[in-house]
Amino acid sequence: MKKTGTILILLLIVLSFTAALYYLYVKNAEDPMVYTSETAQIGTIVKQTVATGNINPREEVLIKPNISGIIDKIFIEPGQIVKTGDLIAELRIVPNVNNLTNSKNQINTAKIALDNEKRNFDRQKSLFEKGIISVNEFDQADVAYKQAQQTHQAAIETYEIVKTGTTAGLGSSANTLIRATVSGMVLEVPVKIGNQVIESNNFNEGTTIAAIADVNQMIFEGKVDESEVGKIKEGLPLEITVGAINNKVFEATLDLIAPKGVVENGAIQFEIEGTLKNTDSTFIRAGLSANASIILARAQDVLTLKEALIQYDSKTQKPFVEVQTGEQQFERREVELGISDGIHVEILSGITESDKIKVWNPLSPPVGKR
Repeated sequence: MKKTGTILILLLIVLSFTAALYYLYVKNAEDPMVYTSETAQIGTIVKQTVATGNINPREEVLIKPNISGIIDKIFIEPGQIVKTGDLIAELRIVPNVNNLTNSKNQINTAKIALDNEKRNFDRQKSLFEKGIISVNEFDQADVAYKQAQQTHQAAIETYEIVKTGTTAGLGSSANTLIRATVSGMVLEVPVKIGNQVIESNNFNEGTTIAAIADVNQMIFEGKVDESEVGKIKEGLPLEITVGAINNKVFEATLDLIAPKGVVENGAIQFEIEGTLKNTDSTFIRAGLSANASIILARAQDVLTLKEALIQYDSKTQKPFVEVQTGEQQFERREVELGISDGIHVEILSGITESDKIKVWNPLSPPVGKR
């Protein structure tokens, strides 16, 4: 009897121990994590890349003198609107001694030739009046005398131009009067009264007296990295933001991508240009720094989902999500993706707006379920 009771007690202990082990096994098999879910939203996906640069006029004309001298007067200031032919500055000529001496020698030489032709003309005229020479011979003497007069006058005018930069009869064509060659806004006047300027010629660019541009035709000039240049092409839309102008986005079109890159800080950069449009009445100063968002693709009013919720099959690399079917129960569902902006991705098929998608960042397990 005692032996039977002992056996029963041992069996009871074994069953209790087995039940405890089973209970612990089941509890350990349960997922202690609590997952939340999110739903897809209707929104807009914009795939873009960003370029940094500046806003500059499409055409900027540098006004340079065609004779060396000293700035005597300045008639313009930055920000002023000028028209073609408007007077910008006036120069005072500091003549070159060698050129001045040569011009004087030319006058003396022309005067000697003129006096000689005058004496010859007077002799020929006297002989012609006496009927000794023909009309043709007298005409030749008359032409030679007039040519000598012209040469002497030209030498005098050349001397005046070398000495003063102008001469009688030049008027607005005087070298000392610097005029605008285009219409537009004066961007800068880098010289002051008293500054010496150098003429523009084949061997020297010359001193810039003023920079003029049409500020109604502005462009974005920037650079993109070689890793991005293969994604863009001419004609793509740009969204320009200027740091100095808050809450304003300017539309533009990508016009140019440089065919050759340049090395900057160890990376290859390609220059790009985009023409601004619809600037309204906003005045954009030349040289302002700006950022351009190059719109590679855009999808409006589409089903979007956070990229963090997308998983990829380890073998096929096909994307899928886990859709909630019950309390902490999820099923796998493959999806077809569209464009992505790096944060959200377009969902072409696989789920609907009402599906709850598993978030792969579990919450801490509630108290009592550890």
